[in-house]
Amino acid sequence: MHPFDFLTALCLGIVSATIELDQSLDAQWIRWKETHGKQYGVVEECRRAVWQKNMKMIMQHNREYLQGKHSFLMAMNGFGDMKNENGTVFQVPFPAGISLPMNRRQTPDISLGRCASGWAFSATGAIEGQIFRKYGKRVSLSVQNLLDCSQAEGNEGCNGGLMSNAFQYVRNNRGLDTEESYPYVARDGPCKYRPEYSAANVTAFQTIPRREEALLVAMKNMGSISAAIDASLDTFRFYKGGIYYDPKCSSEDLNHGVLVVGYGFQGKESDNQKYWFVKNSWGTDWGMGGYIKMARDRNNNCGIATRASFPIV
Repeated sequence: MHPFDFLTALCLGIVSATIELDQSLDAQWIRWKETHGKQYGVVEECRRAVWQKNMKMIMQHNREYLQGKHSFLMAMNGFGDMKNENGTVFQVPFPAGISLPMNRRQTPDISLGRCASGWAFSATGAIEGQIFRKYGKRVSLSVQNLLDCSQAEGNEGCNGGLMSNAFQYVRNNRGLDTEESYPYVARDGPCKYRPEYSAANVTAFQTIPRREEALLVAMKNMGSISAAIDASLDTFRFYKGGIYYDPKCSSEDLNHGVLVVGYGFQGKESDNQKYWFVKNSWGTDWGMGGYIKMARDRNNNCGIATRASFPIV
């Protein structure tokens, strides 16, 4: 049996057998498929069952939000037909005011299921931020350059990597190409770096002590900071707005790279309303236009300060 046929049969047998399809959600399912360009063939019933389970989870969470049980809302998005078993969908093998975010493109669609490139988006965003801070120049750097060329520093392309390894690559390579000259294709390929198209260099990088207080000081002094977080939970996957806090979110099991671009608070700062303003790389349909407010000073929730770093240009 072809592996696809086996997986399809397994999915249909396990998921569909345990979930009765809710016809009241038919119209939403059709609109969601149209919005995200989904076509399934024989696996549609299976995918519908997964989507329905996720939709009902989101609806229950939002009812509890209205009851004051949560500080953030969830919403259906392009991840809706994906199962999330122990975070494996997103697994990446990681061994006073608001800082204005950079006006930079994001991934045009939900592509990290195919390519775990969050670390590369985080690293290029941090370098771009430092270039703007030092020279007042906006530049868009090549994520694909990092995916294809930084294996010697320990990164694994679409199988994951570390932002610090990316900074080390740019330092060793003495350059990083522009996005225009080396565009993102969301898959691994041969290294095509061309020094004549380089628009950045890194002279050093610094790892921030594992404390949120240290992260705040670094942000005030340096601006945008690369950070590794736990992004494995369904609550993160379907985040829509508000201050994200989940007590199940690990501060040690980190699996995704993001860019911390600001900080602030809602209401009274003393009432667990402080947050980090974070840029993700899952497209603008996710979260708050591609951004998320993550709880600040709540025991390093999701590991926001566990492995943070910034480059020096």
